[in-house]
Amino acid sequence: MDLTYSAAEESFRAEVRAWLQDHLTGDFAGLKGLGGPGRDHEAHDERLAWNRHLAAHGWTALGWPEEHGGRGLSLMQQVIFHEEYARADAPARVNHLGEELLGPTLIAFGTEEQKKRFLPPIVAVEELWCQGYSEPGAGSDLAAVQTRARLEGDQWVVDGQKVWTSLAHLSQWCFVIARTEPGSQRHQGLSFLMVPLDQEGVEVRPIEQITGGSEFNEVFFTGARTDASMVVGEPGQGWRVAMGLLGFERGVSTLGQQVGFARELETVVERARANGSYDDPVLRDRIARATVELEVMRVNALRGLSAVTAGSDSAAGGGAASIAKLVWAGWHRRLGELAMHVAGADGLTARGAAYDLDPHQRLFLFSRADTIYGGSDEVQRTILAERVLGLPREPRPTNQGAR
Repeated sequence: MDLTYSAAEESFRAEVRAWLQDHLTGDFAGLKGLGGPGRDHEAHDERLAWNRHLAAHGWTALGWPEEHGGRGLSLMQQVIFHEEYARADAPARVNHLGEELLGPTLIAFGTEEQKKRFLPPIVAVEELWCQGYSEPGAGSDLAAVQTRARLEGDQWVVDGQKVWTSLAHLSQWCFVIARTEPGSQRHQGLSFLMVPLDQEGVEVRPIEQITGGSEFNEVFFTGARTDASMVVGEPGQGWRVAMGLLGFERGVSTLGQQVGFARELETVVERARANGSYDDPVLRDRIARATVELEVMRVNALRGLSAVTAGSDSAAGGGAASIAKLVWAGWHRRLGELAMHVAGADGLTARGAAYDLDPHQRLFLFSRADTIYGGSDEVQRTILAERVLGLPREPRPTNQGAR
């Protein structure tokens, strides 16, 4: 595995870095560091304007084929963009679910009409999307979804509830996994539907988090409607499409994420030096361990991307996505705990009004969810045990009945 970048790739890095330096100025300069997990409520409209500015200059849909409005950049060029974007402390983008998840899924599974209708607005950041997967009784167990849809004439009629739906209150569309075959169970009889949210049959209720934000939502569908043509793939074959989408979820942005992690770790070290706690050898040992683990995480991510670049499917078949999720989620949660240890008594009180949290308090509180969302640790370990190591399957109930 070659962990170095070619001269052409370094030239591209210089181009990205220079563009960000030139454009993160004026009104956009004040957006640096805003947004992201637990902070998506920050300056949304301003970040939307920034995201559209990126689109106008060709910095969205970098890996999409050019015929679908993308840049057609290589995997390593995409990695470089995400790294430099994070190093520039550029604001979190608002179009991740459309650009990184739904767009590639439509390119892989959608009809030509669906691609023509939805891909250009995603590239231009004109329509925002949310993900209707999790339900109150089907969080990490996606095959247990109970939201139903039936075909009436030329429309699907959708009834059910989704939960933990990120940014639904700011989105125009939701891609929904629904059960479309009565009496079907588990992975069978599901369909992948695209549903407009601006209609009477949809109610979005924000969920206030312990950090004070409300980026997650409950979404209730009560006779909501979408055109019959809004099914991606064949009706009843939604599990295949849903799993295809999840394959796009943990991609090249992971190395940019790790640049952000490194910045967070650096702020913890700076605080320790400032308040004198860095003199504690036990604390320095924890900081050293976190530093080494972060570097191992980076190299492991590069190894996985290298396998993909080489055309190997060993990264997917070897459970690389599950391993990566387990590693970064646990690391980030421990970083939050380390940040609170460094803060000491100051970490126990807000700065002023309720939920006026400092960055380390917010890091600690939000990172508690890292090992749950996006597939809990327990689910990731089960995937590795059963699908990679070939261990016996966990016992499943045999009398679930139709869902």
